[in-house]
Amino acid sequence: MNKVDVLLGLQWGDEGKGKIVDVLTPKYDIIARFQGGPNAGHTLEFDGIKHVLHTIPSGIFRKDTLNVVGNGVVIDPVIFKKEIDALQPFNVDIKNVLLISNKAHLILPTHRLLDAASEQAKGNKKIGSTLKGIGPTYMDKTGRNGLRVGDLFSPNFQEKYYALVEKHKGMLNHYPSFEYDLSELEPAFFEGIELLKTLTTIDSEHYLNNALKEGKTILAEGAQGTLLDIDFGSYPFVTSSNTVTAGTCTGLGVAPTRIGNVLGIFKAYCTRVGSGPFPTELENEVGEKIRKHGFEFGATTGRPRRCGWIDIPALKYAIMINGVSELAMMKSDVLDSFDTIHVCTHYKIDGKIIDYLPFDINDLEIEPVYEEIKGWNCDLTKLTSYDDAPAELKAYVQYLEEKLEVPITTVSVGPDRLQTLSTKQ
Repeated sequence: MNKVDVLLGLQWGDEGKGKIVDVLTPKYDIIARFQGGPNAGHTLEFDGIKHVLHTIPSGIFRKDTLNVVGNGVVIDPVIFKKEIDALQPFNVDIKNVLLISNKAHLILPTHRLLDAASEQAKGNKKIGSTLKGIGPTYMDKTGRNGLRVGDLFSPNFQEKYYALVEKHKGMLNHYPSFEYDLSELEPAFFEGIELLKTLTTIDSEHYLNNALKEGKTILAEGAQGTLLDIDFGSYPFVTSSNTVTAGTCTGLGVAPTRIGNVLGIFKAYCTRVGSGPFPTELENEVGEKIRKHGFEFGATTGRPRRCGWIDIPALKYAIMINGVSELAMMKSDVLDSFDTIHVCTHYKIDGKIIDYLPFDINDLEIEPVYEEIKGWNCDLTKLTSYDDAPAELKAYVQYLEEKLEVPITTVSVGPDRLQTLSTKQ
């Protein structure tokens, strides 16, 4: 019986997962998103066109691939409709290639309002929410109040909807300074609902397990990154779902014994959006240079990303938690103009040197301990073979492999799907 391969981010999200899913898709029959919501922004670039997907799996542009939105995903019908509308010019056969789990939860307009009200009330203690209603939706899921895609076909869906909305209005009354107009938001929501009802919905756990029995190949696509995981991330500055390999099992309904290869994606440096700890952050001209060269602005929010050097203790932690079997290094070309690259190998805390991620890095004064690596200081974007890569890039890859104890099999040297080098010769 086949196994489900998993692709996920090892940092704070934005690692370049969408591009690698797009590159790998021809090897798979099914691409399945297993968690998160439209706070994700997976960017794909090919034929001179840039596409940003938020909920739809990144295999949607490959003709012979099925795309499944799993039960662990939360869906905003408004954003979902916009995504589907944006696919119209590309002749994607949505009805046949996009399958949605009946157990996926729905983001209501009032979830978004609760998100905004809660974040506003936190003032300078904001956690950096994308304000997409993700957190409140997962709270309703665990609080057993949520609405799911399958509920759309229930004769009393409207009744369920308005009962939940009334509950949310009661909660919004606790934020007297927060003003809102729900009537402005609902028409687009109900339009999205009507579209969702025309799409193909499935019991995804049965569907995917049957596909495995039939010998189909499946790639599970994660959103956000390991360091944003609700259990293992830099809590409370995290997302509301399990972004790690284990989330594949709960987010798709596949058993742990069905997990195959785990491909971890990381940038050749580090970025983070929103609030929260970031030991190697560079709040100087070097950080600004990385941001400028890497176009480090959120695909979903447009917010400038915080930038810093690569962090080995954090990466080793992410590799351990996920059981990563191979690595893909993204955005190597962003470091093209550096004579020297810094690598954080240890943390210094209260005079003590450690090489692991401690319990709570929020309140600790962490001083990163760096080693310097010679940069390649040349343009990588025209490379078509890893054989032709500069010796300094190969040395950086080898250095990281030795530190991380996992092979780096893919090196990305630009945003286009063609700018992807395999190190396996």
